[in-house]
Amino acid sequence: MNIVVTGGGTGGHLVIAKSLGIELKKRGIDAIFIGSLNGQDKFWFENSDIFLKTYFLKSSGVVNKKGFSKIKSILNILKLSFECKKIFKDFNVKAVISVGGYSAAAASFGAFMSRLPLFIHEQNAQIGKLNKILKPFSKAFYSSYYKPFFPYPIRDEFFNKSRIRKELKKILFLGGSGGAKFINDLALNLAKNLNQNNIKIIHQSGLKDYDRVCEFYSKNNIQADVFAFSDELANKMQKADLCISRSGASSLWELCANGLPSIFIPFPFAANDHQFLNAKFLKDQNLSKIFRQENINESKILDEILNYDLENISLGLMKISNKNGAKTIIDDILNHINFK
Repeated sequence: MNIVVTGGGTGGHLVIAKSLGIELKKRGIDAIFIGSLNGQDKFWFENSDIFLKTYFLKSSGVVNKKGFSKIKSILNILKLSFECKKIFKDFNVKAVISVGGYSAAAASFGAFMSRLPLFIHEQNAQIGKLNKILKPFSKAFYSSYYKPFFPYPIRDEFFNKSRIRKELKKILFLGGSGGAKFINDLALNLAKNLNQNNIKIIHQSGLKDYDRVCEFYSKNNIQADVFAFSDELANKMQKADLCISRSGASSLWELCANGLPSIFIPFPFAANDHQFLNAKFLKDQNLSKIFRQENINESKILDEILNYDLENISLGLMKISNKNGAKTIIDDILNHINFK
């Protein structure tokens, strides 16, 4: 008997798929991944040893399409759902876990058609459109924003390297694995002032902007730890006392686990403004600051940086996140289906 994990498209979905897949493997349960040929799914899991088997289907998004293209995508999902039904039968699948994104559509609808229990993990404060459609038909729905609260699946290293911040010595600019040109530009515009205040810079630039960012710091004789991408992000966070970041769900909860106070600049084109709502979840508890990208005032953000209440916010962040998010979710799923 096996369990299917489905979904993806972006790193935010796939990191949850990975966490849940690892947790299932720890328990000796074979997991099968069903994703899409589009997006990042294949890059993440094509040669992964986490899953017993991986399938990458010719699926695509529906939300942003119109007219005939939308109808064509819906019909394609329906066709792929029947392919998923066959996979479920071949592997005696017991349940399907969706982590959202268009990659999850075919297997999720296939679960409904096969009368298999469907479990959904929602990463964001704003429920995605597919998850909103499927939630009433799901056996359980897991969120860190809505009751009953479930801890967000985060790697232990972010908790293990957490600390209480008291003094601003180093600042981290975090644009995500792909980088964020706006945050890069903001960092460079603030760099001289930060340097004058003896604040060291740690800067994730992304690959595309790496050379430009390095050249700026070198030309201006400013010492900075610049990296395009790092598997040691928890170490980078541990060194920092404050972070300026986008507010994708995984980044936000990793920062919470690490106790790293943050100023969030949500990606303005995120679906349903979910990045803003993720950050607002913390701001409503006085645990973050938010600046809209279109309204950025560099002097004001510098003032926030220099006068941030690091200690109280650091303590508060460490109280709202918990270890063992993936374990808690898998425990609940296995209890629902009496998996043996």
